[in-house]
Amino acid sequence: MNFNLLLDNLTNPALLFFLLGIIATRLKSDLEIPDNTSKFISLYLLFSIGFKGGQELAHSHFKLEIVWSVIFGISVAILIPIYCFFILKKKFTVENAGAIAAAYGSVSAVTFVTATSFLEIQKYTFSGHMVAVMALMEAPAIVVGVILMRVYGKNNDTSKSLSSVLKHSLTNGSVLLILGSLLIGFLASDQQAMGIKPFTTDIFKGFLAIFLLDMGIVSGKKLDDFLKSGWFATTFALVVPLLNGCVIAVLSQLITTDIGDRFIFAVLAASASYIAVPAAMKIVAPKANPGLFLPMALAVTFPFNITLGFPIYLAIILS
Repeated sequence: MNFNLLLDNLTNPALLFFLLGIIATRLKSDLEIPDNTSKFISLYLLFSIGFKGGQELAHSHFKLEIVWSVIFGISVAILIPIYCFFILKKKFTVENAGAIAAAYGSVSAVTFVTATSFLEIQKYTFSGHMVAVMALMEAPAIVVGVILMRVYGKNNDTSKSLSSVLKHSLTNGSVLLILGSLLIGFLASDQQAMGIKPFTTDIFKGFLAIFLLDMGIVSGKKLDDFLKSGWFATTFALVVPLLNGCVIAVLSQLITTDIGDRFIFAVLAASASYIAVPAAMKIVAPKANPGLFLPMALAVTFPFNITLGFPIYLAIILS
C-alpha cells in the first residue's frame, strides 16, 4: 500500500476535526455542535452532492454502464445483509442480527460525502450516476433485513408490512433530498448552476470539517456503551466492512474501468448506515438494540473507513 496516500489521508483537516471531536468527548469537554446546526449541515452536504451529481449526469451521455452500475449496486446491497445475518445470528438475537445486517448492507451517505472529498484530494473524479446508485442502495438492505427477521424470528414484533418499510426507506429525508437534488441538478442549466456554485462547491469542505467534528463528538459519546458488547461486535465492525470494500474494489472492474467509480462502489459496500436503518428499525423491529448496531456503524466502522479504509480500497484499485 502507498503509505504516502495513507499519510495524506490521516492529515486531512476534515479527518483531524473528526478526531478532535472524539478527543473532546474523552476529555469531557463541553464542546458541542447544536442539533439544529448539525442537521442543517448534513442537509447541506446531501444537497450539494446531489446537485453536483445531477450536473455531472446532465453532461454525460447515457451508457449501458449506468444501468449495470445500478444493478450491481442494488445486488451488493441485497447480498451483503444476507451473508452478514447468518454470521451475526450465531452470537446475537434474530432482531439484533437483522438490524446489524441491514445497517451493513445499507449505505452511509456521510461516508459517501467524505469519500468524494478524499477523491478530490487525490485528483480523481467520479460519475454523476454514482449519486443515484448510492441513494438506491439504501432501501434494499432494510427490506432484506426485515424479511430475514420474519423468516427466522420467533414472536418478534415485525408486524409492519414490507410496503410500509419500503415507503419509509424511500421517503427517508436523506434519500429524498439527495435524489431530489440530483434531479434538480440534472434539470438546471450551466448558467443557473453557476449562480449557486459558491454555495454548492466553494464552502463544501469547510462544512464537511464541521460536520465531521460533530460526528466525532457523537462517536466518542457512544464508544463506552459499544465496548461493553464484547470482542465479536468489534471484530465484525472492523473485518466485515474491510472485506466488503476489498472484494467490491476488485469486482467493480467488471462494471467499469473508471477509478473514481470503482472507489465509490468499494466505499458504499464497506460503509454502514447509522441514520436510515436505525430510523427504520425503530418502526419494524423495536426489540433490536440501537445501543449495539448504532455504535458499531458510527463509532467503529465509520472512523475505520475514513482513516484506513479509503487508502486501502484505492490502493487495490490502482494495483
